[in-house]
Amino acid sequence: MGERRQRHSKEFKEQTVKYIQQNHKTLPELAEELNIPVGTLSNWVRVHRKFEDEPFIGSGNLRESDRLIKEKDAYIKDLEEEIAILKKAMHYFSKDRK
Repeated sequence: MGERRQRHSKEFKEQTVKYIQQNHKTLPELAEELNIPVGTLSNWVRVHRKFEDEPFIGSGNLRESDRLIKEKDAYIKDLEEEIAILKKAMHYFSKDRK
């Protein structure tokens, strides 16, 4: 049936990207040599270039910048909910009571 998906450690990915950068072979040649799809190797190189300080993070983890953005988005959502509640309360208490 389906083939089991390979999982590679952070260290393996970093070593592979360094190997790719140091060798004068094409990605398809290296992909065949390492038995890893070309698209996977291409993604690893792209991610390494984009995030040189912390290119590969563990599964389910977020980069520090992504984690901060997520926290701030949650905080903004909470504040927006508070504002909506206060607006409803203001509208309720500002009605004339007859």
